[in-house]
Amino acid sequence: MRSPLQLILDLFDEPPAPTAPRAAPPVAAVPVPAGPPAEPLARVLTPQAFRHPEANREILLGDLVVGYAFRRARRKNIGFVVGAEGLVVSAPRWVPLTEVDAALRAKTRWITAKLEQARERQQRLEAARIEWRDGATFPFLGEPVIVVIDPRHDFRETGAVLHTDAEALPGVPRLTLHVGLPHTAQPAQVRDAVQAWLMRQARRLFTERLDHFAPRLGVQWRKLSLSSAGTLWGSAHGSGAIRLNWRLVHFRMPVIDYVVAHELSHLRVMDHSPRFWETVASVVPDYPALRAQLKDEALPPWH
Repeated sequence: MRSPLQLILDLFDEPPAPTAPRAAPPVAAVPVPAGPPAEPLARVLTPQAFRHPEANREILLGDLVVGYAFRRARRKNIGFVVGAEGLVVSAPRWVPLTEVDAALRAKTRWITAKLEQARERQQRLEAARIEWRDGATFPFLGEPVIVVIDPRHDFRETGAVLHTDAEALPGVPRLTLHVGLPHTAQPAQVRDAVQAWLMRQARRLFTERLDHFAPRLGVQWRKLSLSSAGTLWGSAHGSGAIRLNWRLVHFRMPVIDYVVAHELSHLRVMDHSPRFWETVASVVPDYPALRAQLKDEALPPWH
């Protein structure tokens, strides 16, 4: 019995030569413009693939070939994690590989949807990547800011100065950041100057918002640290230490307020129980929508 794949391939086999018909009167040949070359059959039939950089196993889920990183771990069940790099599967040592494959197939719809979402997000991230030079644009508090290399000034204390054009035309960024660098500055120099300015703004803004929400939540924060974590936006310690990702300054102020209120709420409830979310909602009622923006919006990569 032939495999289903073989049966599919047979559909493209050349049919038997038909019986030759009687000759027809000759017709003048009409030139046909050449179209684009036909896509190779192998490419048409090859399933779309998602492959983790550390993939050591592979499985066909629906129409997708998924290469995933498989790990044995001290756990009670099979776990799936879909991240920017792809799928990671962890399983107890006693679980046979056939059972792992069965679990993957049972989760086909969820896994493929998450992989598609991760790929789309990665594409948005790449599209947001900034070419650091005069005229580059980056987001600050939800607004685009244009970088202006300004060698006429030496911003030794501030590194850069933000200008606002109140008469900017609709659709034209009204904010420009003048950076005191020569026009020969390398992209890394421009990036570092902008990052240093953003981090100063982050510390100032975060301090203001911590001081705003702490009394309303009945808590006291003691120390603020800035982080550059890839996916963690903030953390809180029972001692009153708050850690916030400086890249939050790319978002609108309501999103920043949500993260600040989230971390301060942990000084009252150190978990994510219903009581914790009630605490957050007491000062930021629309936190679910703001939380969604934090997850969905693609920010420019900084490395």
